[in-house]
Amino acid sequence: MSLSNPQVADYAFLSGMSDDDYYPDHLVDKGKTILLRLCERIEAERPSDLTALYVLTESATEEFNELEEEFGAAGSEIETVARDVIAVDFHFVASAYGFAEADIEELVAAREW
Repeated sequence: MSLSNPQVADYAFLSGMSDDDYYPDHLVDKGKTILLRLCERIEAERPSDLTALYVLTESATEEFNELEEEFGAAGSEIETVARDVIAVDFHFVASAYGFAEADIEELVAAREW
């Protein structure tokens, strides 16, 4: 599925991690895929309110939880900088789809990183 939201289609996801050699490129790419899949789900399911949006972001956050293990195995981790970059991108996605009032902490509430 291609994304219909031009804001999202042109956005450089996880750029704060892509520009840092501490984070393995192949794992940053997996993170970008998680966020793009979240966008696809939002476009397909069209959540009607924040509660419905948070269900979708919880699922994506859990995917990042699984990815954290891969970062550790590669000698990296989802630490302070990465946590902020990821959370900001979750909020960008929420805003791009009309949920600017979404709480950034609630968007990633299921995080284990």
